Parts: sequence; C-alpha cells; structure tokens
Amino acid sequence: MKDWQKLRDEIKQIYLADKRPWVIGYSGGKDSTTSLQLVWEAISQLPVEKRKKQVYVISSDTLVETPVIVDFINQTLSRINEKAAETKMPFQARKVRPVIRDSFWVNLIGRGYPAPSNTFRWCTDRLKIRPSNSFILKTVSRYGEVILVLGVRSAESQTRAHVIKSYQIQGSPLSRHSRFSGAYVYAPIKTWTIDDVWDYLLTNKSPLGNDNRELVQLYRKATGECPLVVDDTTPPCGNSRFGCWTCTVVRTEKSITSLIESGEKWMLPLLEFRNFLVSTQDPEVKADYREYKRRQGMVSFKSDGSGVISRGPYTLEVCKELLKRLLSMEKQIREKGPDPNIHLILPEELQYIRRIWRIERGDWIDSVPKIYRDITGSDLDWVKNDVGAFTSKEKALLEGICIEQQSPPKLVMKLLDAELQTQGMRRRSSIYNMIDSIFNEEWRSEDEVIRAYEMAHPQKVNKQ
Repeated sequence: MKDWQKLRDEIKQIYLADKRPWVIGYSGGKDSTTSLQLVWEAISQLPVEKRKKQVYVISSDTLVETPVIVDFINQTLSRINEKAAETKMPFQARKVRPVIRDSFWVNLIGRGYPAPSNTFRWCTDRLKIRPSNSFILKTVSRYGEVILVLGVRSAESQTRAHVIKSYQIQGSPLSRHSRFSGAYVYAPIKTWTIDDVWDYLLTNKSPLGNDNRELVQLYRKATGECPLVVDDTTPPCGNSRFGCWTCTVVRTEKSITSLIESGEKWMLPLLEFRNFLVSTQDPEVKADYREYKRRQGMVSFKSDGSGVISRGPYTLEVCKELLKRLLSMEKQIREKGPDPNIHLILPEELQYIRRIWRIERGDWIDSVPKIYRDITGSDLDWVKNDVGAFTSKEKALLEGICIEQQSPPKLVMKLLDAELQTQGMRRRSSIYNMIDSIFNEEWRSEDEVIRAYEMAHPQKVNKQ
C-alpha cells in the first residue's frame, strides 16, 4: 500500500512552491480520477488563505466520445465547480474541444479523409492534441509558466515509461513538457501499479460526491482509459470506454461491444457504423469508396512499383451516404436510446461540411440541407448565399456544354468557384495562383492515367 498522506504532502509542497497555475488533465478514467482526487485532498488540507493558486481541470471532448461516458464526465465537471464554490477551493473545470474545422465529421464527411488507420492517424492531432495544447499555451501566455498534472504511469507501457524518464528534471518531481518550454509536467502516480490505483480509489471516498465503485462497473468488461493527450506518444484509445466510438485505428472494437453485451443495446448502430468505416480500409475495396486523385488533385502510385494507385479521399457520393447513415442513426438513437437530445453530429459541423462540399467539391446542388431535410423532416437555420449563386440548373447547363467541348466539367466548375471566391476582394492577385494550381491538377480519367503509367513503365508492368 502506498503512503497516500506522504504523496499529499508532496503535492502541497509543490503547490505552495511558486505561483505557476496547475492544469489537471481529466478523462473520467481511473488514473486521471486518482490524480484529481489526490490533488483535491491535498489542497483541501491547506488553510483557505493559502489556496490562492488556480487549478484548472480540463477534459478533452472530441465530439465523438463514447456516449455513455459523456454524461459521467459532464456530471463530474459540474460537481467540481459546485464543490469548489462551496468549499472555497481554487478549482475550475471546463471542457476543451476541437475547433469545428478540425472535427472528425468535418474531416471525414466534409473533406473525405479516409477512416483513420495506423498509417494515417489524422484524428489524434486534430481532436486531442491541438485543443489541449491550445489551452496550455493560452495559460502559459497568461501566466508565463504552467504545471500540467497528468495521471500517467510508467507501468502503462515501455513507451510511456521512456517518455516520463527522458523528460524528468534531475532532483525534481517535475518533468519538462515535450513541446512547450513554459510548461512542466507533474505525474503524482507515475510509480503506481494498476492495483495501487484501485486500492486507493476503493479505500478513499471521493470528495466530489462521486461513487468510485461506479468506475469498477465501467471497467468490468473493458479496460484502460484515454488520458489527456498532449503528444503523439499516446496509443489509440479504441479499446477504451473512455475513447472515441468512431476509432478505427484498432481493428477489433471491444468497448462498445462490451457495453452492448452488458445491456446498452441502443449502441448497436454505433458499432455497425464504426465497423463499416473499418471495412472501407480493405485494399480490395478502396477503389469503390475513394477518389483516384489526392485532395490536392494529384495522382500518385504506390512506391512498390506495382502500378497500383495510392488512392485519395472518399468520393463525394460516399460522403453523402455516410452523412445519410449518420443522421439516420442519430434519429434512431434519439427515439430508442436514453437521451432524446443526443447529437452525433453538431449543427455547426453540418454548416461547415456544406460549405466544403460547395466550395471545394463542386456540390452545386447543395446536398447537405436536402439530406438533412429528407432524414430528419426538419431544417436548420442554414446560412443563406454563403458561397455564391451556382445551383443544380447551372451545373446541368455547364455539363452539357463541357460534353460538347470535350472539357472536364469539374475543371470548369473549379475555375468558376475560384473566381467566385475572390470576387469583391480589394486585391485579387491570389486568383492567378488559384488558377495555376487548378490547371496543375490531374484532369485525365483514371483509365487514362493508368494507361499513361503503363506506357511509361513497361518493364514494371510486364513483370506483374
């Protein structure tokens, strides 16, 4: 058994040593709960007049968190703020979330990013690292320096142990932050085992009014948590009840499956949707879902000389189907699940996706409002005339002309969209760069590109 009071005394000593504010990363899981509770207990032992230094408790909301944990975390954050006011504790709890342009659905459905994988794990930086680091940087900017309190343990993994050791400041309980010179890390339970954590939580009552035995229930059929992520050394959290329900970095999903088996049957559509995203990663079917061009308009082939195209984003048609499935699932869960007001995708995300489709992907028929109306039977307060006047009528007319002139319709559409975006600007010099970039894109068909490759690499093709 650890000497808990000795650790509380260390926490008090570090807290009183300087004026640097603290930021505690809280995920709702066992390790972050332990660190938060220890810090709260330690500071509560100080006289009120010495509790002057601010302690921020931040929880990362990726907007695609496993639904059953969202309410649990929200309740805890509310309790922290209520208890802090009642007991004159210097704690302030808040959520950090990605800006809308970085959200999961804006990237996957809007821009067509393929489902994240180990080779293209685009989600972690946008959904977790940037929001957390943005808060840390703002705090550093305001106070000069900050101490980040994390519930990380060396026993979690060899990688985590190496990171903790490599940034440790000799003779100090603090470590350097891996990215920011003005931030330092304090890991109060870094030497603890998982048994130490559970022993502490089940022996010490939560000062916030939470029942720590609830955590035992949450971990009964799924292990691990997804801590506050401030760098890219943190492993994917797809097997955690405290991670994203959309996680496709892990091949086999365990947490939602366990929740469904334990009675949360309403979550079955989430699992099916997530498994469908995983299926689109299969090399045998990538061509059915993804463009042959990259988002920048170029075509690249795999470096192994096989002549196979390294495919780009999901096609617009696939993105439309994903949006339909997501909205239908949201409607179904609202009707059959525990929360009639649940949001799987936010209105702000829908607005942003609409703009991307119209400006970047040639969606002149303005599909998002129509899809939303067809699925939900209602309308959002859509932004009017946000990207110009081109409509389905203009698209049909343009396509007819382009067929006659043997010109790619999407090329002309992109050129017209570029002109429209720069209208009204005082300086329109950027239009020339945009036009040049558009003309430099690949406008041949996929078959033409492949034939050109085969002609340029006859030896490689003949070997296949």
